Amino acid sequence: MSEAFDCAKCNESLYGRKYIQTDSGPYCVPCYDNTFANTCAECQQLIGHDSRELFYEDRHFHEGCFRCCRCQRSLADEPFTCQDSELLCNECYCTAFSSQCSACGETVMPGSRKLEYGGQTWHEHCFLCSGCEQPLGSRSFVPDKGAHYCVPCYENKFAPRCARCSKTLTQGGVTYRDQPWHRECLVCTGCKTPLAGQQFTSRDDDPYCVACFGELFAPKCSSCKRPITGGSGGGEGAGLGGGKYVSFEDRHWHHSCFSCARCSTSLVGQGFVPDGDQVLCQGCSQAGP
Repeated sequence: MSEAFDCAKCNESLYGRKYIQTDSGPYCVPCYDNTFANTCAECQQLIGHDSRELFYEDRHFHEGCFRCCRCQRSLADEPFTCQDSELLCNECYCTAFSSQCSACGETVMPGSRKLEYGGQTWHEHCFLCSGCEQPLGSRSFVPDKGAHYCVPCYENKFAPRCARCSKTLTQGGVTYRDQPWHRECLVCTGCKTPLAGQQFTSRDDDPYCVACFGELFAPKCSSCKRPITGGSGGGEGAGLGGGKYVSFEDRHWHHSCFSCARCSTSLVGQGFVPDGDQVLCQGCSQAGP
């Protein structure tokens, strides 16, 4: 009598039948599948021992059931993404959940390098300066009416230019004769002293500090010989700094210098008599030499 060779579960003889050996003994194929096989997460049927089994995380699938939930494409040898427990091929995932590049109109693939700004998305290589057309990447940029410029291109295209050096003003600056200037460019034509924030005047459109303008262009006081800055003309006038002066014929005096050559009485607003290079009050003039 031959030795018994039975299934470890149903106890039916395995002679002449296909069986599977395990650590706990031999099993007929039906008992083996019922005992050890996993259930397919898609069709809920057992995955038989002779079927190709695929698994993802804690779920098992028949090869034919491992498909994109939208287009039903097999994912057995394809890259895929899981979204809310649903398996999606890359194409369906991109169509449903990825953004479109605002420049080229193509899908921005998951995991690819991208840039987002103002609710729009770009491939990193598509986000270009509207001026030089170079990728902006992580560089600073300036948006303008739907365009995007790197800082140098924006400054060259839109920033005001200094009336002296013609270079762009990126910050600060002063206005002189309705034109923008760098603060360091607005200097006295004579001594090169910076003029921003201080009083100055001009001649032939060239700016001068008060001191240089007086030395170079202002008439000299006939008494103290120092320059008189300000307007010109007969009678009384006001100097650049508010100092007043008196003019008579081709001679000029500071208010403080316009006095009788003999008695030193101020002649401002008074009658006077010219006496050669001097001026005298009426009393000294009548008194004679």
